Amino acid sequence: MLNIHDLSVAFSGDFLFENVTFRLGAGDRVGLVGKNGAGKSTMLKILSGEVEPDSGTIAFDKEIKIGFLKQDIDFVKGRTILEEAYQAFDEIQYVEKELAKWNAELINRTDYESEAYHEIIEKVSDLTHRFDILGGYLYQGNTEKVLLGLGFKRADFDQLTDTFSGGWRMRIELAKLLLQNNDILLLDEPTNHLDIESIIWLETFLKSFSGAVVLVSHDKMFLDNVTNRTIEISLGKIYDFNKPYTQYLVLRQEMREMQLAAQKNQAKKIEETEKLIEKFRYKATKASMAQSLIKKLDKVERIEVDEDDNSVMNISFPVSITPGKVVLEMENVQKAFDDKIIFKDINLFIERGSKIAFVGQNGQGKSTLIKAIMNEFDYQGNIKIGHNVQLGYFAQNQADYLDGEKTLLDTMIDAATDANRSKVRDMLGSFLFRGDDVDKKVKVLSGGERNRLALAMLLLKPINVLLMDEPTNHLDIKSKNVLKAALKNYEGTLLLVSHDRDFLQGMTDKVYEFKDQKIKEYLGDINYFLEERNASDMRDFEQKKEQTATVSVKEVQKVEKSLSYDEQKRIKTLNNKLSKAESIITELEKKIAKADLELAENYEQLMNDSKWFAAYEKLKTDLEQTMQEWEQVQEEIDAI
Repeated sequence: MLNIHDLSVAFSGDFLFENVTFRLGAGDRVGLVGKNGAGKSTMLKILSGEVEPDSGTIAFDKEIKIGFLKQDIDFVKGRTILEEAYQAFDEIQYVEKELAKWNAELINRTDYESEAYHEIIEKVSDLTHRFDILGGYLYQGNTEKVLLGLGFKRADFDQLTDTFSGGWRMRIELAKLLLQNNDILLLDEPTNHLDIESIIWLETFLKSFSGAVVLVSHDKMFLDNVTNRTIEISLGKIYDFNKPYTQYLVLRQEMREMQLAAQKNQAKKIEETEKLIEKFRYKATKASMAQSLIKKLDKVERIEVDEDDNSVMNISFPVSITPGKVVLEMENVQKAFDDKIIFKDINLFIERGSKIAFVGQNGQGKSTLIKAIMNEFDYQGNIKIGHNVQLGYFAQNQADYLDGEKTLLDTMIDAATDANRSKVRDMLGSFLFRGDDVDKKVKVLSGGERNRLALAMLLLKPINVLLMDEPTNHLDIKSKNVLKAALKNYEGTLLLVSHDRDFLQGMTDKVYEFKDQKIKEYLGDINYFLEERNASDMRDFEQKKEQTATVSVKEVQKVEKSLSYDEQKRIKTLNNKLSKAESIITELEKKIAKADLELAENYEQLMNDSKWFAAYEKLKTDLEQTMQEWEQVQEEIDAI
């Protein structure tokens, strides 16, 4: 599909990477990893053709289509979500417009026997055939499925994209890429603005994608679940293994240990040879032997151990003073924006030392509740801050509050107090901003670097209760591991909003799920929540079925006693129809579930199979008709 040979890119005389060679084939799902600034996004831009390398070659198979999800995107204002998502189907929409134009022409013409009329009929026939081949009858349904999978609701479809945050607009762009018939997907941080449910949906989609995927992500669990190959960019080189990320780390470490052992063994042999040379060099009878050893030593290729960039943040969150036993108390808290209620009747009692995670779909109120605690807007109810509580707040868009024209050093000095102003250089150093880095302007920093600066600023204030909203966005895996260790060792109280399952594992002792304007408590970490949530969904489904069946039987038995003979006979006939309809519904639902599974596993193949989709749509139509029949029969029974 794609071949990279001897690729090199340099900035200001220093190589970002040099003489890089690898091949990308169908079915490869590559995790492109490395520290922030290693060159991952640059590599994606080169693969997409957006950036030219300084040297090297890139060879593509003919007619390869590449889809590229970038971190920064622009939208045309005035389009609804559906209209924007439909932009994935340029050719289909063009054919659709042409069909509408020529069909309208046919309606207005009366020269049925003319050559021009027959030419239009042929044109309409050709366009109709082309429309069918392109999947024109399916693209709207497919678009809705992908949007729903990425967390949108049907009520959102007709809303303007301008009214949605950058994170939601990123989802629309991702939906467009997934809907296009691309051969290669290049995804730069695709999970950054996705909630846990949408991440799991995306994992399923990418695992069934038949083309090649190259994705940059700092979500270790997402990488492990999706990828089958890892390419790490480190200190200008690449390390390429056909393993997902965690397995790659093990192999990489084993390889380095073997190199160290071989290097040590070689060094020992070289040392012994040098001693022999020194011993025989000045003896006439042994001089030729010494010369022979020298030549042999010159030919030895020295074993090199792969360098590893192990520079990481040095971070800890000290507790300023010990607060009272209760740090936060919430009573009947409610927040609405205009007529839209975000949450209501929130009652929380948070004790000192608690470690709590807020999870749930985007838009359910997690960040809003954190902002309410920080008193950033008016709300209903009461939030009481405990005695001696000193809040530290890391906002989801914390980096956006930074002044781009200030240098890193000035930013820290302005945020510091008299007590710690003299330590800001050391603090910047512990967050990997060293030497001339401190004189850079904030506007030139990457997303990860801005987040590191925002974390450093957080430590300038006295804190004993930490509120952190998506602190891992844009942080590389090593930085996230350091932050996780620091938060686990933090002795204060932690309220954490995150969709990163790996980051949340073992982090908290309590999880609150935000859903349908309410919150639900789970006593455990994210693994416990996910297990309970799956079990709960199944239990709810089974209980609803049992309750419906029980109520129906009781109602029938109660009313049958008061009915006439003819009415009882009619009820019996209708119940038979009802049972038959229910059997058909059950069978159709099984077939649709099987088809859904087949679609998930063979998405790319089936996307263009019009016969398969026609049968699939017929199953759904039959199900809808049978359910309508069931409702009509039930209404007749209710009327009697």
